Amino acid sequence: MADEVYACYQEGASIAHIHVRDDEDRASMDFDKFEQTVRLIRERCDIVLNLTTSGGLGLTDEIRMKPYMELLPELASYDCGSMNWSHSTVFENSPRFLEKSGLRMQELGVKPEIEIFDAGMVYNALYFIKKGVLKEPCHFQFVLGAPGGMAATVENLVFLKNLIPEGSTWGALAIGKGHLPILYATLASGGHLRVGMEDNIYYAKGQLAKSNVEFVERTKRTVTELGKGIATPDEARAILGLKNSILTN
Repeated sequence: MADEVYACYQEGASIAHIHVRDDEDRASMDFDKFEQTVRLIRERCDIVLNLTTSGGLGLTDEIRMKPYMELLPELASYDCGSMNWSHSTVFENSPRFLEKSGLRMQELGVKPEIEIFDAGMVYNALYFIKKGVLKEPCHFQFVLGAPGGMAATVENLVFLKNLIPEGSTWGALAIGKGHLPILYATLASGGHLRVGMEDNIYYAKGQLAKSNVEFVERTKRTVTELGKGIATPDEARAILGLKNSILTN
């Protein structure tokens, strides 16, 4: 995983969103795996790290929060509500967990990447902003096309974008076939991009991706052709107002 992150960094990626797997290749929140992965990446580059809090189902709050609490990344995922994941199980993010995690991130200087799978999650975020659990300016990540969430349409992207507070930063992605239309619409609307094999394993219809690097390379070409630029890690830190740097912790 560290090799893959470094290869993406060399191609221009400024942030890496990290999940880990156990020795049987299953999704995991094993802290030792996070610690090892972060260390191996930080030995090689200064890419911004965003650690997940959702590497499994049915985990305690403490297990989900420990990686960012101990490793102090600049970003950590903050899935702003529960949903029926893949129409088969519940992806639980209770109000208790969201309040506890939001306040802890604020205390530690870890910025929440507020992941939005449907419109209700934006309204949850607005509630937690009003309550002081989330501190503005916030960063939102619209995740479209997940089974159980909002469909990956440009209309849905525009609707969600118009709900968030003025001054927020935001990015978007689409799972599956909506990937490229949402990528283009995000660029046209002034948003940031997340690409990679967590969201898509196909580079094109019927063509499995060889690595995350392929997605980064294509995104860089697309951004350049639209007359925009790719942020360096330090530029990303400035854009998002990030505080922590694992490099110095």
